[in-house]
Amino acid sequence: MKILVIGSGGREHAIIYSILKSGRDVDIYCAPGNGGISDNAKIVNIKYDDIDGLLNFSLSEKIDLTVVGPEVPLSLGIADKFLHNGLKIFGPDKKAALLESSKQFTKEFLKRNNIKTADYQSFNDFETAYAYVQNRLHPIVIKASGLAAGKGVFIPQNIIESKDYLDLIFNKKIFGQSGETVVIEDYLEGFELSYMIASDGKTYKPLATSMDYKKAYDGDKGENTGGMGSISPHPFLSADLEEKIKKNIIEPVLSALKNEGIVYKGILYAGLMIKGDDIYVLEFNVRFGDPETQSILIRLKSDIVGLFESCINGTLDDYNLEFDDKRAVCLVLSSAGYPDKYEKGFEILFGEYEKYFHYGTDNLSYINKNKDIYIFHAGTKKIGNKYFTDGGRVLNICSKNKDLKTATDNIYSAADAIQFKNKYYRQDIGMISILKS
Repeated sequence: MKILVIGSGGREHAIIYSILKSGRDVDIYCAPGNGGISDNAKIVNIKYDDIDGLLNFSLSEKIDLTVVGPEVPLSLGIADKFLHNGLKIFGPDKKAALLESSKQFTKEFLKRNNIKTADYQSFNDFETAYAYVQNRLHPIVIKASGLAAGKGVFIPQNIIESKDYLDLIFNKKIFGQSGETVVIEDYLEGFELSYMIASDGKTYKPLATSMDYKKAYDGDKGENTGGMGSISPHPFLSADLEEKIKKNIIEPVLSALKNEGIVYKGILYAGLMIKGDDIYVLEFNVRFGDPETQSILIRLKSDIVGLFESCINGTLDDYNLEFDDKRAVCLVLSSAGYPDKYEKGFEILFGEYEKYFHYGTDNLSYINKNKDIYIFHAGTKKIGNKYFTDGGRVLNICSKNKDLKTATDNIYSAADAIQFKNKYYRQDIGMISILKS
């Protein structure tokens, strides 16, 4: 079986690891991949936004299944093109992908279907938006409507900060076309929860829950990032709360999509705010979260290829989705300066953890027997037998254990041992006290 994984981050490396762990006879390709993925899959030098290039490759190589990691190709309609050409692909179509690629679309969708979300207004120019924020109590939330790699959300504490952020988006155009429309919404207090489900267009099954650490610095301070770490399961999710999420959010959303002519197949990620007894939708992602996926997939007991196939074929009801009961933690090692300017091109020295990076099937047992530590590559490149930093988020160190503290100690031992110039990571991943603040 030939499988193409599209993407270049730690999420895609974790997906490839899970495919290898399934024990199936597979040839794995990855476009464009990274340094670590090159040890486990055949690298395809096609950018993930080159939809025609990916389509032509898949047709010529007779790819049996394509799995899309990042949001950009989904927003460009890769699923539509592949399906039109008779290729199986895991991921929603372009219309469904609007749930992530347009925050304005999402807010309008939620409002017209009476699904709770923060009150908001949308704006297309600086002057009108600035006039609006001058009459709002702060803090507020300012979002670029389009895709911004998880960095398009600002929480100004006063009017001066609001003006600065609006200037960055509208006048300095830091997000390009993604910032042509801005959504300004009320700030909600509570605790955040990531809830992911898999859907085959008829039914759905929840994945393991997780919580990500979005801010750059300890104590959940600083700028938003793509994510600096995650834990799974979510420490504050009760059975009662999960039922409320299903009843008040997931099922109404899937029903409303169907009523609007959208058959949703793939992963739906709901970013939620829990405020007392109320559940609000903050955002949707139409793919696996990153780095939430890493902490979730190391707990997966089921065959992930079977999950992909059952969603595509409409047989999810017959699929047994199972996770272990351990606590998982994922820590992102980044380049200092991320999510803003940073340097790259520095050699990574793994020391005693070198073998953890070679995810050939012969080494799976080695990884699993050594403290349940899993290291996935993100922004890396490989030159000869050496690895170098090649992005803002460089490596993902993951561990699982019955005890959260043990798993957390494991990842920090590895983080201290692995060396590269300008290495930075948060010191409080795995701490749960900050998550309910």
